[in-house]
Formats: sequence, structure tokens, C-alpha cells
Amino acid sequence: MSHFAYRNRTLHIENLPLAQVAAEFGTPTYVYSRASLEENFAAYANACKQHGRSDAHGALVCYSVKSNSNLAVLNLLGKLGSGFDIVSGGELLRVIAAGGDPRKVIFSGVGKSREEMRLALSHDILCFNVESIPELHRLNAIALEMGKRAPVSLRVNPNVDAKTHPYISTGLKDNKFGIAFEEAIATYKVAASLPGLQVVGIDCHIGSQLLDDAPLLEALDKVIELVDTLNDAGIVLHHLDIGGGIGITYDDEKPVAVADYLARLFARIDDWRAKKYAGNNITVLFEPGRSIVGNAGVLLTEVQYLKHGETKNFAVVDAAMNDLMRPAMYEAWHGVQALQKREGSSQVYDVVGPVCESGDWLARARALTLEQGDLLAIMSAGAYGMTMASNYNTRGRAAEVLVDGEQSMLIRKREMPADLFALESIPK
Repeated sequence: MSHFAYRNRTLHIENLPLAQVAAEFGTPTYVYSRASLEENFAAYANACKQHGRSDAHGALVCYSVKSNSNLAVLNLLGKLGSGFDIVSGGELLRVIAAGGDPRKVIFSGVGKSREEMRLALSHDILCFNVESIPELHRLNAIALEMGKRAPVSLRVNPNVDAKTHPYISTGLKDNKFGIAFEEAIATYKVAASLPGLQVVGIDCHIGSQLLDDAPLLEALDKVIELVDTLNDAGIVLHHLDIGGGIGITYDDEKPVAVADYLARLFARIDDWRAKKYAGNNITVLFEPGRSIVGNAGVLLTEVQYLKHGETKNFAVVDAAMNDLMRPAMYEAWHGVQALQKREGSSQVYDVVGPVCESGDWLARARALTLEQGDLLAIMSAGAYGMTMASNYNTRGRAAEVLVDGEQSMLIRKREMPADLFALESIPK
């Protein structure tokens, strides 16, 4: 269910008017619904339980930290039992600072540094998702230096078209991610030969914002094929990581329900295991991000000016591309809702920010009934909003607020100008 709804023409988050959040914390501000976060995580956790996988020995949901890395969000998900999918040493330190268990962390990414590998090994993370042979050799050398064996899986690129935006498609041959399907067996043999590595799993991630699970199930079939071949070669895997990618509704999309997708996925895995590996279970890992946090958050902003032109009308707001990069980067669509519905006829506006770029827009051609000073909510902004924010034009990043019922809690202070140049210095 949506935890954002109008009551008496006033937009609420759970039981709290969003205008009250704006009055207390100002704008622009990201606001997240705790109930929505819990409900979205439960969609994965409950589906795992329904199919007989109730803990890390049968399935583990590893939340994708890059989608929203606020400590309060990580803490909440960790308490619900989540593991974490990270792509940097900084994200690992965030997980630890939030009280997350590093032994439930998988480390993805194509460019892990030596320092990041040492950090992850020192915290005994669950697994490294390795994406190249040079990375295997670097990790092996560092593990031997530290007197450890690094647990690894290979991220295999199955060359499956996710049919999503090219910037968030990751499973095709011309993407930078993963090891080519045709080279996977040879690469696994290299990994198995290195004394500082312990081969434990296989990983696959084909893209983000998938509305149909057919490409994911196609990728699963190719991964299963590899697992069988590896088993015949004496390389036995303990987990299968199918990645994330399930989309959300931004406009009128109808993404596959998480429960339906997991039911089909577990049915295929159970049938496969029953035929070939009876009694020998394999843990299934997931890396969801957007489907947990995307529709759990909004970006609040205030209309500064209404600028009416001959060919276009502009609603100039105090949020900008540095706050929400997705429209400028992907031409992404986000809903725009007034916090207080006005009477009267609407006009068509482009909702734009104050940054000195023509690409600084948040929404185009929206029919809105507005006056200067009105408050707006940019919807579905919980994922890849704050984590992609910048300080372009020396703009402080937005505040972040978590709402639980009628209670609002500041979970990140707004950056002030002095914060932005505190690390800089003028040479004498």
C-alpha cells in the first residue's frame, strides 16, 4: 500500500501532514516512511519464508546500499534481518556505523582498491563479488599477506537484455560489469587454483528498474547451467546470488510483484535441486534496492517563482539537479504533487531548479494549480536521490527526515555553506 495519501486535500506521509515536516525542517528535504520501508523489505523476507527459506542458510536479502545509504535506513533494515550489498569501502563503514553485521555483507563493484579489500577482509565480510581475473589475483595476494582466505563469487555476465534504460543495464556483453558467460568456467578454475581464495558462490545482476521478471528468470537459467558445469568439474558452490533489479511505479508502470517473482524463481530452483542435488540445498541471495526504498521517500520543495513565457511556463523551485540527479541523468519521470490541493484551473509547467544549467529540471509538462510559495512533493525519490546528490553551485545537500506514524525524526542535518569548504585551505 502507499503511505502517501491526501486527507482533506492535504498530502500526508503515514499520519503526518507533509506540510508540517516542511515547516519544521525546511526545504528541500527528503522524507521517508518507516512503514513503507518495513513493508517493502517484508515483501522479500516473507516470500523467502513462504518457500521454506527463513534464514541465511536458505536465503539472504542483501539490501543495495547505493540506493539509499542513510544510517537510519541501514539500521532499520539491519534490525529486520537484512544483509547488505556494498560497492565501496565507505559503504562498508556506513553499514558498520549503522550497526549492521559485516558478516552479512557482499562486496560488489568493478574497481575495488587494495585498501578496500584489506578493510573488507579485516571485517570478515560474507563474500567478494569478483568481476575480473586481475581482481582475483589482487585479492589473492592481499588475502595471503593478511593470513586469510577471501570468500569469492564471480559476477557472471549472462548477456541477457534487461530491456531497461541503457545507463542501468548491466548484463550485456558491452557493459563494464562482470565476467563474460563464455569465460566463466575458465575464470572459476583460476579462482579455485589460488590459495588465498575460497570459491563459495556465483553472482549475476543484469540491470535495474525491471518491470518483467522474464529477463531475470532467463539469467537464472544460464546461471544454473554454469553451476551444473562447475559441479561436474569439482567446483561446488554454496550460494547463488541472482542480484536485484525489480522496478517500482514512478508513473503508470506495472512492475511484477516481488512475491510473484520469487515464487517463480524458487520454483525453478527447487525443481533443479530436486532433480540433480537432492538434499543438498543452496543459499539464494538477493540485492534489492530501489524496490525497498524508491517509493518510500519524497523530496519536498518550495515554489520560489512562477515564470510564464510565450511557449513554456516554469515553476522555479528550491530543489535542483544537485538534489535529485535522475531527471537530468536519465530523463527520469517523477510524479509531482502539491502538499495542499488548490481550487481552480491548472496550467502546464516545467518544474525547474535554480542551478545554472539548462539540464536542471525535475519534471516537464505537468498540469499544476500553483501559487508562489506553494510546497510540492517530488514523488518516488527514496532511491538514488540523496546518494547521488552533489554540492554543485556550492549548494548544501538536503536534510533527511524519517516519519513513523505521527512522529518525524531528523536523520541527517542540512548542509550549510561553511560545511562545504571546511576541508579546503588557501596556501600562504
